[in-house]
Amino acid sequence: MSPFFSKRRVSFVSGALLCASLVSACSSMEPAQGVSARNELKPQATASTRSAPKDESTALVAPPSPPPSTPAAAPAAKKRGDVAAAPAPMMVEEREASDSLAAAEPAMRRAAPTKDAKGAAVAMGAPAGVLMVAPPPVQQPMEKGKMQAVDGDKGGAEGGNVFETYKANAFTETAKDNLSTFAADVDTASYSMARRYLQQGQLPPTHAVRVEEFVNYFKYRYTPPEEGAFTVHLEGAPSPFNARRQFVRVGVQGKVVSRSQRKPAHLVFLVDTSGSMASSDKLPLAIESIKVAVKNLNENDTVALVTYAGSTRDVLAPTPATDVKKIHAALDTLVAGGGTAMGSGMETAYKHAVKKAAGGVVSRVVVLTDGDANIGPNLTPKAMLSSIEKYVAEGVTLTTVGFGMGNYHDSLMEQLADKGNGNSFYVDSMKEARKVFETQLTGTLEVIAKDVKFQVEFNPKAVSRYRLMGYENRDIADKDFRDDKVDAGEIGAGHTVTALYEVELTGEAQDVATVRIRAKAPNGTEAKEQAFPLTRANLKPSMEAASSDFRFAVAVAATADILRAAPAAEGWSLATTQKLAEGAVAGDADRTEFVRLIGQARALTTASASGR
Repeated sequence: MSPFFSKRRVSFVSGALLCASLVSACSSMEPAQGVSARNELKPQATASTRSAPKDESTALVAPPSPPPSTPAAAPAAKKRGDVAAAPAPMMVEEREASDSLAAAEPAMRRAAPTKDAKGAAVAMGAPAGVLMVAPPPVQQPMEKGKMQAVDGDKGGAEGGNVFETYKANAFTETAKDNLSTFAADVDTASYSMARRYLQQGQLPPTHAVRVEEFVNYFKYRYTPPEEGAFTVHLEGAPSPFNARRQFVRVGVQGKVVSRSQRKPAHLVFLVDTSGSMASSDKLPLAIESIKVAVKNLNENDTVALVTYAGSTRDVLAPTPATDVKKIHAALDTLVAGGGTAMGSGMETAYKHAVKKAAGGVVSRVVVLTDGDANIGPNLTPKAMLSSIEKYVAEGVTLTTVGFGMGNYHDSLMEQLADKGNGNSFYVDSMKEARKVFETQLTGTLEVIAKDVKFQVEFNPKAVSRYRLMGYENRDIADKDFRDDKVDAGEIGAGHTVTALYEVELTGEAQDVATVRIRAKAPNGTEAKEQAFPLTRANLKPSMEAASSDFRFAVAVAATADILRAAPAAEGWSLATTQKLAEGAVAGDADRTEFVRLIGQARALTTASASGR
């Protein structure tokens, strides 16, 4: 009997008639028809279309139902015409496919995420249980067929990782708009997440790759300031991909504050103990991460512990960091189970943190979770973002640390950290836990500058076109650069911030651009502005003549652009970025690991191209 007829439901009343019809149909079926039906279930044809919501113009990929059909092609994304224009965010859910590899064509081109007329993303995916009658080809991890709205609609995210996607910056003609304005960003979650995908034999989804978080994951040897909050380092060199273009780097080094000199800190660890945190790479790793942090705190620091699952629980009142035994005992009682009242947990943690907030104390909430929030009075991202705004003004900062895969809400974690004047990290191993909680968190607790904005003014006589690599979600309108009420990024003690531009030079003008940085003191309300000239003297005659830090940063940014299929990176080669990175490792373990990851990405690309 064919698969079509085997799935028909027969009513009790008409059973006899229908059964007679089926017997007749089956007896007359030719054997070739059965073979044809089986052939329709080949892996490349397992996905079928289903009706999209009325306001969507693109079909959604759904579980297979005979006969299979091909999803509608994604419409081409519109190019970004103005760097200063606010990008339209899209929420995409991505289901991890642990038994498949990520797809990529030879040139690493992938279909761009699709949007409806209102700018909402169309999420695509195939749930568990899809019948595969042959070994699956190398393919991109499938995306779940549900949507997560930016305005906080909870959607249905269980089983899928959620990312917020922005269109890559396009080239801007300097004669039409010579200002590029963005906020500082020192998050690193995107790189750690991409690394995990690659180590599991998959290319990261294009919408999971944020260039600035790749670049700022690594340390650069910028000279620290002798006075003031930070120094600026400018450098440029010809592109290895296009002889008509140059890469230009803006590097910022924050002042270093030693562990003994920094202000006392009060950390409120808010730990997700819901059922979704049960796996070994979630709650157990989160507990060990906190223990690493406690070990690196000072004697004047204090720690509190709040958990949330179906309800919120105060596990540990503010306790001196030196009382390690008591803190560890509290941590060792944590077990996973129940729902995820994340909003309620945030409120409780902030109420604890604000009690200690003062000019002489660093008060911070540290959220450790997979970001899956499904119950509670403040269950939507929008509601939680609104609820923490009032605490930012009182001096409480927020760090989000993500764990696990399968239902990880990267988009929520990033938004919370941005709104909470903090940082977003992702921990995929104990090695990364030590990096984040030993160095990046406890070593940079003290904020040295807040609402840090960058504005690069390109000289039309020297630059014909430019594009900022990354920072799409940190875009600021040019007119808001000097509006001190507009929120921007924060720089902690010892932080570095690196941004790269791709530019096309013209003429012989010596002044290429002016880089302006505007920032407030940690407790200030009015910003101060500094300007730094970028001249041809900053541009090296060749990439080989540039510093190793510059060459490595270019290799990282270019790799990220290739992985996310940025239109401007069409034709770029991972072989070139790998060679460039290899020559700039300088004995650094993280850089060495990055070179290996490029090799894994190349292998996956080759496998995809050959159909393996």
